[in-house]
Amino acid sequence: MQQPTTSPPAFHVMIKPRGAICNLDCAYCFFLTKENLYPDSQFRMSLDLLEDYTHQYIAAQRVPEVTFAWQGGEPTLMGLDFLRAAVRSQQQYQKPGMRIHNALQTNGTLLDDEWAQFFKEHGFLIGISIDGPHCFHDAYRTDKAGRPTLDRVLAGVEFLKKHGVDYNLLACVNALNASHPVEVYRFLRDDVGARFIQFIPIVERDNDTGYQEGTTVTGRTVSGQQYGDFLIGVFDEWVRRDVGRVFVQIFDVALAAWSGHRPGLCVFEETCGTALAMEHNGDVYACDHFVEPRYKLGNMQEIPLVELAGSPPQRAFGLAKRDALPKFCRDCAVRFVCNGGCPKNRILTTPDGEPGLNYLCDGYKAFFTHINQPMQFMAAELRAQRPPANIMLVLARQDAALQQKFAHVGRNDPCPCGSGRKFKHCHGHRK
Repeated sequence: MQQPTTSPPAFHVMIKPRGAICNLDCAYCFFLTKENLYPDSQFRMSLDLLEDYTHQYIAAQRVPEVTFAWQGGEPTLMGLDFLRAAVRSQQQYQKPGMRIHNALQTNGTLLDDEWAQFFKEHGFLIGISIDGPHCFHDAYRTDKAGRPTLDRVLAGVEFLKKHGVDYNLLACVNALNASHPVEVYRFLRDDVGARFIQFIPIVERDNDTGYQEGTTVTGRTVSGQQYGDFLIGVFDEWVRRDVGRVFVQIFDVALAAWSGHRPGLCVFEETCGTALAMEHNGDVYACDHFVEPRYKLGNMQEIPLVELAGSPPQRAFGLAKRDALPKFCRDCAVRFVCNGGCPKNRILTTPDGEPGLNYLCDGYKAFFTHINQPMQFMAAELRAQRPPANIMLVLARQDAALQQKFAHVGRNDPCPCGSGRKFKHCHGHRK
């Protein structure tokens, strides 16, 4: 296949073999409404399309490692035979020396021994969605009958553990669980046993289309301040106990940025456009969050996938993230790690009236400012070829010294932590 010079050397596609079809009815899910794009569809990717996609996707990649990402809806609704066919096609078209990986995001409710055995045999990385304990998870993540789902999800996780399948947890941070960061984190870490965790903010537009339109958000949406406070709460627990033992995606991203590297996550990259989405019928869209008619690039059975990925509309989509960044953001001290965040959330105006400010801006700024000193220390440890986990020893000594000061401070004295507030309104209040 002749590749245009404008095509990126590598790009990522999120595959939706069942489209928006799911066995759950999560209240904040942005993808369920995409079913309306395909009236009368059976929402099942054909085996012919699967093979064509596999061939084109592998051929288009000019890198030694390729990842197939399966999402939905709920991808396990396709059944195991479909994924077995996918693996066979990957093996058929795999280039010499190329390593192929598979990642599948699922709600976990349909997993059993057979699924877990297959995942283990073929090295799948499984993402499981859990929003915390029952009171948080079951409030929004219900099935079609409105019944709670956490117990079924946890049963699915046990199948993965039983067969030694690699998995991570994805927790959506919303208006309900945002005020309980440590409770959510400890549940995922201690009760579920997670060692890899992502915290995804729910910013849900309040409209009738399900598209990224309008500037109002739903009541389920986490505010910027709430999200920042949530991340700070989790970080303060993690940095004292779990560095090198539990890996939280946004903390890894931050450490990369503080170490002088690219963040490595699309929402924090300077530009985007190399993470596309493909529907069950081969329609390709600019991004998983922009599966909308105006962001449809074409169908890969009519236009080669590599041309869609390198097309002028897609390049323009990716560069707009950087080029439309307001001056307020360009001058920000934490731009090197944030880069304005995901374009889908840029619905506010800056203090000087310029459009394009991220809805989560104040949260990002508070969080990245809060972690500056420990990140500087951990980055320095990495450069010296020492483990970043040494930060836990340093903080343990600092915390012990502060506790000694707390024992002798009056309620109305300045807090020894240096916050500038009275002790009773700072660590004295927390105590």
